[in-house]
Amino acid sequence: MAKDEPVTIKKYANRRLYNTGTSTYVTLEDLAAMVKAGEDFVVYDAKSGEDITRSVLAQIIFEQENKEGQNLLPIKFLRQLIRFYGDSMQMLVPRYLEVSLESLTREQEKFRQQMAQAFGGTPFGALEEQARRNMEMFERAFAMFAPFSRRSGQAGTEAENPDQPAGGNGGDEIDDLKRQMEEMQKRLDRLSQKERS
Repeated sequence: MAKDEPVTIKKYANRRLYNTGTSTYVTLEDLAAMVKAGEDFVVYDAKSGEDITRSVLAQIIFEQENKEGQNLLPIKFLRQLIRFYGDSMQMLVPRYLEVSLESLTREQEKFRQQMAQAFGGTPFGALEEQARRNMEMFERAFAMFAPFSRRSGQAGTEAENPDQPAGGNGGDEIDDLKRQMEEMQKRLDRLSQKERS
């Protein structure tokens, strides 16, 4: 069970991280383990007092992504994410990602049980396929914003964006995304009904 108050971590000039709750020095690996265990923490720069939690969490993700076989973030997804920095739609992206990941977290146990039943206790291949489909959906959703930003005066984006098909077919992508989301919702509803019965 996570504590009500987050643990305070101090980062010193020598880059060492100090857990004030346990009075010990910790590593990024230790902080990653805390996150996985549901322990909340905030990280402050020991000298300035600035809250640097976001940059430390990003550093943990960077370390995890560099481990062989640990990659979660596809290159195409990362490129699209970078394109949103400074874009007029930037403010929508964090909330969209939060909602999407909250939904995935809520449904992950149902997916695991369903896949284990369907595939005789070896759900990993099916989960990988489901994850691939989910990431494609996320990427389509990000691409959906691109036509709006081009209309608001960002000419030349099509030429600079080789991943985006030419011709501005945003309407088709939106319709396709809506159909996929409706289909996914139907599947989730069916899973919920099976679980209740």
